[in-house]
Amino acid sequence: MINRLRLRSMIRKEIRQMRRNPVLLRVLIIAPVFQLIVFGYAATTDIKDVPVVIADESHSRESRDIVRRVEASHYFVLVGHVPDYRELKTALDAGRAQLALHIPPDFARDLRRGRSAQVGLYVDGSDAITANTAASYVSGLLLDYGGRVQARRLSRIGAFVSAPTVEMTPRIWYNPDLRSANFMVPGVFGLIIMVVTTVWTSQSIVKERELGTLEQLLVTPYAVTALFAAGMIVLLAVYWFGVPLRGDLPLLFALAAVFILTSLGLGLVISTVSQTQQQALLAAFFVLMPAILLSGFMFPIENMPEVIQWLSFLIPYRYFLEICRGVFLRGVGLEVLWPQAVTLLVFGVVLFSLGAVSFRKHL
Repeated sequence: MINRLRLRSMIRKEIRQMRRNPVLLRVLIIAPVFQLIVFGYAATTDIKDVPVVIADESHSRESRDIVRRVEASHYFVLVGHVPDYRELKTALDAGRAQLALHIPPDFARDLRRGRSAQVGLYVDGSDAITANTAASYVSGLLLDYGGRVQARRLSRIGAFVSAPTVEMTPRIWYNPDLRSANFMVPGVFGLIIMVVTTVWTSQSIVKERELGTLEQLLVTPYAVTALFAAGMIVLLAVYWFGVPLRGDLPLLFALAAVFILTSLGLGLVISTVSQTQQQALLAAFFVLMPAILLSGFMFPIENMPEVIQWLSFLIPYRYFLEICRGVFLRGVGLEVLWPQAVTLLVFGVVLFSLGAVSFRKHL
């Protein structure tokens, strides 16, 4: 009986404490509902709307039939036509497409003469799961088309005459072995920077406020520590996990510094709306979890509903994730990554300025 009374008293006490803390109450109630709705749509392994670019050098009825089949499939989105093979590589390097189809000039001629016709398929293997599944979808599409061509020819000429087929050999670029580590580790590079910097900054500022020593706080040590952690991650990625670093290392660290600026600003903003370390931790969790899931780190953004895709444009980690995978796996430089770099810089200036202004007001 005594234990029950004591338990009731403790429950009533905690409820009163929560009611006196509206910030904590909102986080505890709103955050789970919001995250459930967002995660329910974002956390999907279904493959659809994979961006495809096509180089049709045949310009024939047969090649146009293949293009129409790609456009009609809900698995793919045709993002453009390019004149030749070299432009296909440019599109994959820039990340505008994950698949590239090359229909050679002699494609229709080979089919009409009863010979097997070749189609080139080039896959961005930096996303191993999407690459493997999407390549199998294209293979099935071309296999079905080849079967229909065979059936038409056999019905016209006869069963004893050889019929043409469509042959395809996928070529995986950037991650030929489709190693999951090559896909995940560059993303973890940015993830650790974001989580550590944001949580450290928000927690430390709130702690100093509670101790009354806020005037002594500087964010510079956190930026230096985050850069040091980034260096350790690169070393482990290359020499322990065997992830190739094909791009420019100074460029990677320069853009990492911009991303650290963004994460510091986010931490400052979180600290200004939090009164205790517990609130800061919950607020950081509320912000970081959607940022991780909606950035493309675990699930392809193309598979998410359109509203969620638009929401992902507000997440700085999305742009730094594209930078990390571009530098590590594709070996591209600022000539390709400048849109992500500029966007990240804008986010960094805005968030850090907003956080600094709020910080001065509280100070």
